[in-house]
Amino acid sequence: MSSAIENDAAIQTFGLSRTYGPLRAVDRVDLSVKTGELFSLLGPNGAGKTTTIKMLCCLLRPTGGTATIVGYDIQQDPLSVKRAIAVSPQETAIAERLNAWENLSLMAGLHGLDKQATRKKSGELLEMMALTGRAKERVKNYSGGMKRRLSIAMALVSDPQVLFLDEPTLGLDPQSRRAIWEHIEALKGRKTILLTTHYLEEADAMADRVAVIDEGKIIALGTPAELKGSISDAPVMVVEAENLTAEALEALRQRYPVVRAIEGGVEIEAEEANVYDIQDVLRPRGVTVQSTYRKQTTLDDVFLHLTGKQLRE
Repeated sequence: MSSAIENDAAIQTFGLSRTYGPLRAVDRVDLSVKTGELFSLLGPNGAGKTTTIKMLCCLLRPTGGTATIVGYDIQQDPLSVKRAIAVSPQETAIAERLNAWENLSLMAGLHGLDKQATRKKSGELLEMMALTGRAKERVKNYSGGMKRRLSIAMALVSDPQVLFLDEPTLGLDPQSRRAIWEHIEALKGRKTILLTTHYLEEADAMADRVAVIDEGKIIALGTPAELKGSISDAPVMVVEAENLTAEALEALRQRYPVVRAIEGGVEIEAEEANVYDIQDVLRPRGVTVQSTYRKQTTLDDVFLHLTGKQLRE
């Protein structure tokens, strides 16, 4: 990537690196996130996502390279960077003995809002995050999903140009995660959002573009559709079968270009694969076909293809 700052880039990194002794947590990362884009940094735990966020938020100094946020260098002008951004961290920084109104008012005061502006902004954010009905209840009584929504609301008090969401749905149940997704979706186009996650469906559903990071390196970059399409254009048929023998596998491989044994069956990657032909191959060899279905490519498949390991390890 060119070292020149791109005019439409809200976030741009130039060989951004962070080492801890011999460990290279972030390894010469080059990224460009456009203004108004929802960009997802996808990878397993320990891949370097949170370290990258901390450097971009001026909470951790890079050991190599640098980055700009809305044109401000994170090392040369960290104060201007901090004025332009907000972050909702993995561990929600909420005063649990206070209620939602008080938490938002406290944050608004730190950003210099007067009482009238604080009241207006807090009311808008509580409504946006569906917290109005319990706004005067102590946060310690909130569910995990409610605390996450309040954390995002607190990050929005300053009306930031760039919003960092670090694992915003980590540890939540599926229903709470979907609620958070809806609120993040509502911010798309209004804020530049950098979302870190290891939930593949989260990035697939919401992100304009995705960067896959593993062991501190960016190993893939593109839209979710581009990344999934990069593996193979051929559809994959999954066959669940009993008594699958080496002889039966070899017979399938003579007929189809890509055949992979999986637990409880086989995957066949071929345009022409159909259930009737597969049964014609397997039945004479004593194999009982239990079910077949077309497999949809996921970002987890992309990660497995690139690294040889599951995304959630």
